[in-house]
Amino acid sequence: MPCKAAFGPALQHVVTLSWHAPRDIPDSGAASPKAVRQRTLFSCGERKYISSQLQWIASECGNGTGKNKNVFVVSKVTLISENVYQTTFDEIIDEMISNAWYSVREFHIHLSGIQSDGMVRDGLERAVNLLSEYSSLPANASKVEIKNAIKEYNNELKAVKEQLTNMVPYRAFSGFFSKSDEPADWGSVKRLTAYIKKINQMIVPLPYILGDSSKLKKEVYFNPDWVLMIQDNTVNILGWIQYEKVKWLQNNNPEVPGLVYKLAPIDEKMRKLSHARKLWEGILDVCEVRDVFTGKPVNTKQYDIDHFIPWSFVMNDELWNLMPMDSSLNSSKNNKLPKWEPFFEVFAGNQFIMYEKIYEKPELHKLFEACYRDNLHSIWAVRELYTAGKGKPEFCHILEKNMQPVYDSARRQGYEIWNRDKVQ
Repeated sequence: MPCKAAFGPALQHVVTLSWHAPRDIPDSGAASPKAVRQRTLFSCGERKYISSQLQWIASECGNGTGKNKNVFVVSKVTLISENVYQTTFDEIIDEMISNAWYSVREFHIHLSGIQSDGMVRDGLERAVNLLSEYSSLPANASKVEIKNAIKEYNNELKAVKEQLTNMVPYRAFSGFFSKSDEPADWGSVKRLTAYIKKINQMIVPLPYILGDSSKLKKEVYFNPDWVLMIQDNTVNILGWIQYEKVKWLQNNNPEVPGLVYKLAPIDEKMRKLSHARKLWEGILDVCEVRDVFTGKPVNTKQYDIDHFIPWSFVMNDELWNLMPMDSSLNSSKNNKLPKWEPFFEVFAGNQFIMYEKIYEKPELHKLFEACYRDNLHSIWAVRELYTAGKGKPEFCHILEKNMQPVYDSARRQGYEIWNRDKVQ
């Protein structure tokens, strides 16, 4: 079996082998892809040595020492996959900001939790928030747009970017430091840089070494052997890192549902509202339903099916969170939270209207049953809320006791309250 093909399943089971091929790491300049490949065509046995170093990647991304180290590794792997052989801390940190942008801006994910006073703990998250304050970039901005904005506001971001260079790039080597009898001197960047070069020359070939410049200008030289291994296995490596990233983020955002879907822009096709819309169309055909926010009858020719608690937080299209809503207001509400009072009471009333009608009219109950595929997965909703025989007080109580904790979690996470005061 080819070594490359066996790599993915064996990721966590590789064994470190010794290999004494000469090091060929440039002190400056970038090696050409062709030259790199000519120097790094190993046998499968030799390649195992390089593959085994993914223990370092797994260790440094999954040992619970910090989300920034994970993003730092991701950024290096991404740059290498784009045929970058030499870079700087400045460019790596720009890549880190770009990678973290969507999760922080769109879904209010906290990279390392928050302090008791509500302040953000994480330097990378602070960098994203600061860039958001200065720029007009949307949450779904492209990497090119984000990097252009970073350049435009580089002076404003300089201090927080420099803070990210303090220890993260050096602590990413800590898994290799244990191979040396000489302890690392964490009190001096200059001595750490020399120590890293010594380990690379005398003990084990490292994924990269560092130049002698300071702070954001510090050079990063990738080992050509590692470059080839990473390029050959980018998908597997990023998959592993993503897994560790999700675990870290979930630990730091315990109240956030659907976190695995909040790491990159989502295809709008994920939203599955067609069955729910057909059900609400059927309801509107037989009775009047008033818009939650305007108090006016829903215009059957100008309405959307929207989420009371934003989709970007719940990451699902559960029927208990859906409502017909005036199309003209939908864009204004966007991913904001409506005020609980007075809007939840009206929302719950509309949900009860739907509930009553599906048990009054068989054709509507058929449309309701069609929602099981995409919109009825919550056990509490199936077993408690939508079972027959409930009056309005009981129905609304069940809905409230299950929805309010989700609403409160979204609010604590930082979701903005929609500035619409009352039903008009």
